[in-house]
Amino acid sequence: MIIAIDGTLASGKGTLAKRLAVHFELPHMDTGALYRATGVAALRAGVALDDAQACAQLAGQLDLSEFEDSELRTAEAGQAASRVAALTPVREALFRLQRDFAFQPGGAVLDGRDIGTVVCPEADVKFWVDASVEERARRRCLELEAAGKPIAFDKMLSELRERDERDRNRATAPMKPAEDALMIDTTAMNPDRVMEVALAHIKDR
Repeated sequence: MIIAIDGTLASGKGTLAKRLAVHFELPHMDTGALYRATGVAALRAGVALDDAQACAQLAGQLDLSEFEDSELRTAEAGQAASRVAALTPVREALFRLQRDFAFQPGGAVLDGRDIGTVVCPEADVKFWVDASVEERARRRCLELEAAGKPIAFDKMLSELRERDERDRNRATAPMKPAEDALMIDTTAMNPDRVMEVALAHIKDR
């Protein structure tokens, strides 16, 4: 069984993906980590984030063990990820890696922004997870504060709006829900309720 979970940053898609992976004993891939690592690798190497070929070369040589999770979760890494994710050669470099992971024996759970539309359009179950941009900014601020890297709410709100705009309007694999995805608005939902909704949908499928 392949489960594709797409949605916006800080909407709760990653939490849902991890919980479903544990529930169904499936491997999980946070595909956003691939783009964050590519962005961080570019920053480390002094490569311009709009240098498509250089960034694609970095993406093709990724070793996620070389990156601390805390380094990939910073606001800077998120912005860099959004920029390199808009580069067609980078997406092409990471496409096969994601496909191979999804189609391993037994299936997998993948979360990102184009899993149900581009990476795995034939996924057995698809979700689109979203929340109001204000609620997402609040959640992200709390997450960064807990990590010791606080950011002002207004700044985070602005960055999220900018990132949403860039991700939705990129030429390659724009962020959008698959036509057959279940839409889940988590603005007023806790993780347990989101999980209940998702499991009910999977059972129906």
